Amino acid sequence: MVFPRILLIILLLVLNINALAQLDDKDALHNVKVGKVLFDINIADNPNKLRLYLNVIRKTHIDFVRQNVKPDILLAFRGKAVLAVNTKRTDDMELTLESDLDDVADTIKELQKLGIKMEACGIAMELSNMQPKDLLPGIKAVGNTFVSITGYHAQGYALIPIY
Repeated sequence: MVFPRILLIILLLVLNINALAQLDDKDALHNVKVGKVLFDINIADNPNKLRLYLNVIRKTHIDFVRQNVKPDILLAFRGKAVLAVNTKRTDDMELTLESDLDDVADTIKELQKLGIKMEACGIAMELSNMQPKDLLPGIKAVGNTFVSITGYHAQGYALIPIY
């Protein structure tokens, strides 16, 4: 009696996953050829939350491709979020936090392989005593992300804040 119930639960889960896989954004993407998105990232103290959002950004890229829209995605790290994309680790950093930051770095590498561009705010870096060389590879230091976000918005990028 237990086995048929488990089988039924598994079947319902599979059907639910298949139903979600059929969802699309065709109304919003009507006549859209390129998905220009700028994620304004300012998550300061929670690497797990940052990793969750980075995975949602990866899913966004996948969903654009699945729906025949070329993704043009940029991540702008500002505020204390620049600490999460720093290669330097302090001696007093908790091991769990360090492991989470390593996971964030791995996810960032995966996103870069998809062609997602990234930048970090020079003002935030200066306030955090960071240098451009301290950033994870592939992340470009810019003078002021408020200025760059304004410029990208003027170029037609949709702005999505991540706090």
